[in-house]
Amino acid sequence: MIDALLGILLFQLIGEVLSRGLNLPVPGPVVGMLLLFAVLRWRGGPPEALSNTAHGILSHLPLLFVPAGVGVMVHLPLLAREGAPLLAAIVGSTSITLLITGLTVHWLRRRK
Repeated sequence: MIDALLGILLFQLIGEVLSRGLNLPVPGPVVGMLLLFAVLRWRGGPPEALSNTAHGILSHLPLLFVPAGVGVMVHLPLLAREGAPLLAAIVGSTSITLLITGLTVHWLRRRK
């Protein structure tokens, strides 16, 4: 398990170094995840240790939301003050994303 976790963190580190070194507009962990995905596809799938470690991490995923929930509670007055613009931004960006995704799928289906 430690070896698999070390491998995951190593890919995150490599992604961070590449992202900062090449001044990419993509966060380092995303670059690392893409590199890990490419290596796993090239090898034909994840090794058993990595698969078990990933399942272990995912089984405890709700714990990762605790800091976000605490952050919301700490900044509740700010959220009350800025809630309407935040809600408008979230609803607006989600609507635009859904619209563009739908139009893209429609265009791709028509093209096929």
